[in-house]
Amino acid sequence: MSPNKKIYVTQPALPPLDEFTEYLKQIWENKILTNNGPFHQQFEKELADYLGVNYISLFSNGTLALITALQALNITGEVITTPFSFVATTHSLWWNNIKPVFSDIESDYFNLDPDKVEAAITPQTTAIMPVHVYGNPCKLERFQKIADTYGLKLIYDAAHAFGVKINGNSILNYGDLSILSFHATKVFNTIEGGAIISPDKKTKERIDYLKNFGFADEITVIAPGINAKMNEVQAAYGLLQLKYIDENIAKRKSISELYRNQLTNIPGIRILNDMIGVNHSYSYFPIFIDEQIYGRKRDELYEELRKHNIYGRRYFYPLISQFPTYRGLQSAKPENLPIATKISEQVICLPIYPLLSKDDQLQILNIIKNAGSRS
Repeated sequence: MSPNKKIYVTQPALPPLDEFTEYLKQIWENKILTNNGPFHQQFEKELADYLGVNYISLFSNGTLALITALQALNITGEVITTPFSFVATTHSLWWNNIKPVFSDIESDYFNLDPDKVEAAITPQTTAIMPVHVYGNPCKLERFQKIADTYGLKLIYDAAHAFGVKINGNSILNYGDLSILSFHATKVFNTIEGGAIISPDKKTKERIDYLKNFGFADEITVIAPGINAKMNEVQAAYGLLQLKYIDENIAKRKSISELYRNQLTNIPGIRILNDMIGVNHSYSYFPIFIDEQIYGRKRDELYEELRKHNIYGRRYFYPLISQFPTYRGLQSAKPENLPIATKISEQVICLPIYPLLSKDDQLQILNIIKNAGSRS
């Protein structure tokens, strides 16, 4: 590897420039840049077909999709969510004047623990917002039973879970709403972008009104909406990305399998097994460092990789609950979140993206193998 070359945790998959140029020519010709243009309509349909969902609403980014989803369901009061996620999950609650209540995660795949969630429900609780962490599905049936029992809404942050299926069915079809992110760092990107998956036409219509200032028609505004529309350039780019997504996921799978094969027997390195019955999109490859067995701290390995211009990420460290905005909440106290606190101090996500070369993959693995004093 070139001494000046930097390997980041991800690199966006870009479509062929010459093919994208042809889409841009059409935009220049028809002069439609936004407001549900032809590429937007086409992308919405083809994306829904690909994902195996009935109703999807495109957004300019995933955070606005989260914020709007909460508005669409009229969520108020308190929402139980995870501290082990990207900050947008909880920020979307804060922006809606909703109090986040943090609950601890499970020790297997680090999703919200349904039993801990049920114990945290109070009369002020109106919804549960789990995250499919690293694209591994939450305990879907268990969460639905809890939501039904207590009359709560169930909103999934599925930012990591593009294309993920369980027993052949998209996990986006569970809960009241699911939200996707198409940020440049994701498996599927539209540069920026996102979407809400709805269970029925009526809900989709309300969401589409809300993301366009609340307009129902030219002279009717039904709610104080926001401007969160996806533009035609993003939509065209997304259409082109759909042509290559299966190829890109296959490449990510290959990298994941190499990592898995090489890291399985290193003392002190924990990796996650693929869930049975789940079609993954291999959005992340996290490893977890047991300092006592591996012989070095997580941050020591993190810095060792950086010395070689390899920039993994500690997803998710620190916990959302440890940021100044949230750490004053009773539910944010570390003693209430022992598993999330421990895992956040062990995790490093390794580089994984379609153009990551075999040589670079092997270099990453060799550093990890040689860095541990007990390897």
